Amino acid sequence: MALLSRRIWSTLISQSCGISGVSHKHFKSVLTKRKEHFISARWKSEKSRVEQNNQETRTVNNELSGFSSFEEMIETRRSEARKSIVVQVHSEQSCPELYSYCCQFGTVKSMHHYTLPGPSHYVIVEFGKEEDVYNVLHNSGHLDTNQIVPVRSPFLWFRIGRGKMKMETPLSKIPLLEIDGNNSPSNDDLYSWLHAAESVSDQMRILHEETSLTSLGSRLRFLTALQIEQALSGPFPRIKAYPFGSTVNSFGKMNCDLDLVLELDKEEASSDCRLIFHAKNSLTNGRTQVQRHMETIGDICQLFLPGCANVRRILQARVPIVKYRQELTGVECDLSMTNMSAVYMSELLFVLGSVDKRVRPLVQAVRTWARDVGLTNPTPGRWITNFSLTLLVLFYLQQSLPHPVIPTFNKLISMASAADKIITTEGVNCTFVRDLKAVKKYMDRQPKNTELLEDLLLKFFEYYCTFDFGSHAISLATGTPIPKPEHAALYIVNPLERGLNVSKNVSLEELERLRIEFRNAAWALEAYIKQPTGGGELWGLVAICQAPKLQAKGKNVFYIPPKLTEKPRRFNVQELFEEDLNVKDVHEKSSVMTNLTDSSPQGVASNKQSEGKAIAESVLMDIKTRPARRKKR
Repeated sequence: MALLSRRIWSTLISQSCGISGVSHKHFKSVLTKRKEHFISARWKSEKSRVEQNNQETRTVNNELSGFSSFEEMIETRRSEARKSIVVQVHSEQSCPELYSYCCQFGTVKSMHHYTLPGPSHYVIVEFGKEEDVYNVLHNSGHLDTNQIVPVRSPFLWFRIGRGKMKMETPLSKIPLLEIDGNNSPSNDDLYSWLHAAESVSDQMRILHEETSLTSLGSRLRFLTALQIEQALSGPFPRIKAYPFGSTVNSFGKMNCDLDLVLELDKEEASSDCRLIFHAKNSLTNGRTQVQRHMETIGDICQLFLPGCANVRRILQARVPIVKYRQELTGVECDLSMTNMSAVYMSELLFVLGSVDKRVRPLVQAVRTWARDVGLTNPTPGRWITNFSLTLLVLFYLQQSLPHPVIPTFNKLISMASAADKIITTEGVNCTFVRDLKAVKKYMDRQPKNTELLEDLLLKFFEYYCTFDFGSHAISLATGTPIPKPEHAALYIVNPLERGLNVSKNVSLEELERLRIEFRNAAWALEAYIKQPTGGGELWGLVAICQAPKLQAKGKNVFYIPPKLTEKPRRFNVQELFEEDLNVKDVHEKSSVMTNLTDSSPQGVASNKQSEGKAIAESVLMDIKTRPARRKKR
């Protein structure tokens, strides 16, 4: 039996207090300690059941512990997608009738209900065999082919039948594993559960359990990938759409984006093969060819594939991509063709996250904290990314604390077998051991690190608030700080492509903010690491995540907001030519332009500064003489 859904959990909490049907936000001030004891007892029960490892869990990350390798996990998820269909229904009450209807085409293994804004109700129906899905699609149809593009895909809708079907299967016998399973908890609900925990370690486990990507979320993303595969499988029968990033690296959270890379066909003819396919020649410029292919795939998504909306082609990026939203699964997608090294990077993170059960909750806690204090942003920019934060956590766990929690990347390379040797078409060496059992066996022979999660979190903040980012770089290969190969505010070596800095985008100002927030979190966590006896006050993980808000209310003396004097690096040139622009404004713009290069983390030569000053003086003269020129005309 799966873990209770978040909605059911919230209902049970409300009913236990005698105020069922009222939101957490409304009765937060009315709840007594009975509620906290109930939540705490409920979590203890769930935690002990998970630790027994003899019952199914709800999150993908817990399910992944049963896989022996990343490849096995991927193939299992792909197989589930090939044996599944997505059906839009009127409501969850349509599930019994849908189950009875689908049983005539094959064995229904499981059903998963979810909702999307609208509200729209959908059910994933997983069959026992792929042939069952073929039978379903063969017996499905379109209403009016003259008004639509008649594409056949696993995305269907269930219309009302002409006659009432006889319900032979009781509702309790239907394999409906979850209802409304894609909803994530609200911040109020989540913080109330964290507040009722017994320790910071328990808070981190609850946060990980309640915000990680669920099994349903994984199914939806692999079904989205399958749609692209099937759309292009005519000319490319062996095409594969590989998910990478948060979807598969075991650090994903609810509502994360889906990153996909297409591999058209990697198998070459053997030496004894005499029949060879005719094919088009590749363009001389490989990048141009990829851009044209991605443009065509974007057209296919926009014109033919149901559910694909808001298609954007970003072809001039370093890796050309097509972005779109699959509205039937609620997933945002980034599709590329020449980025297989990213798949192997996801595999590396998967391996490191599987070494110790404390790795994933620690990463989730750090990433949640960074989001809440404003260090990360979903929009690309000069701030640190979740990927860079994850590498910072993994590097920290390679240190002697007093013993390492995970091995170095160089150790994984030395343990690799001949089957683990992989070099991408771009020439990137992605060789490292992929057998999780071998890695865990190696770590079992090393001195044990038995520190609690809360101790690891506190020492993480303490480690980086004193780290010398000015002269040292982060290297997961050696597990030790190394001299910076080149000038950059923050240098984190890409483990697979060691000549690249994955945090090149981070500015000096953002690095200083990061260091200040590390210090603030260390102070606050040390002060609020114990649950207050009186209750009511925020503590532990909640206290450091809400530190800026508490400081603004004067309730957190341990938080010092960063005071940066950074000058803007950009301004709108049109502002210089506004009619009401005064000389003072112009001088301010001139000052910004002359100091433009000073705020750059990379630095520019002094001749560029004089050039900026000359431009500013020219603009000032133009504005001063504009009225005289108008009178003359």
